[in-house]
Amino acid sequence: MTPTPLVRIIAGFALSALTWAPLPGEAKSPAVWKMNSARSKVEFRSSFGGDAFTGQFKRWNARILFDPTDLAHSSVAATIDLASAATGDSSRDTSLPEKDWFYVAKFPTAKFVSTSFRALGGNRYEAAGTLEIRGIKKPLKLPFQLDIKGNVAVMRAQVAVNRLLFGVGQGQFADPQSIPANVAVNLIVTAQK
Repeated sequence: MTPTPLVRIIAGFALSALTWAPLPGEAKSPAVWKMNSARSKVEFRSSFGGDAFTGQFKRWNARILFDPTDLAHSSVAATIDLASAATGDSSRDTSLPEKDWFYVAKFPTAKFVSTSFRALGGNRYEAAGTLEIRGIKKPLKLPFQLDIKGNVAVMRAQVAVNRLLFGVGQGQFADPQSIPANVAVNLIVTAQK
């Protein structure tokens, strides 16, 4: 008996659906991780005239999609409110938002957007991406350690950022003899799946 046109159409749709259905064990989209702001921080370390100081950005957030078994589809986009920089020194904290430094009136945020990840062995990874400060974008590689226990992940990273590449610290502050070009940035991100 020859199948009717309607039977052939239904069979075609069924075959198409089977072709596009995900196979058991196929990779799913990376998990979405929600950052715990109270247990996360971005700190920076530098010195002025030989006197070391530390500071932190009190307001920032990150959109995280990450799966150690699916690095190709993982991503992170972090935004830092530059006006929230605080070092505990009123003179310095008043100066940081100004035009010679972060110029927050024109560039209120710094951003890091990943472009790729690679495994370094064990629980160590590297995110490659773009860092934008004062409207200037530069490539940045961010090595980090990641510990995942159940639905909670803790990421720790340290990276040196050359402030002069982004125009941070202009005029008299551009001299690396008084303020080093490289600023050490420490990150701890706690997130829940």
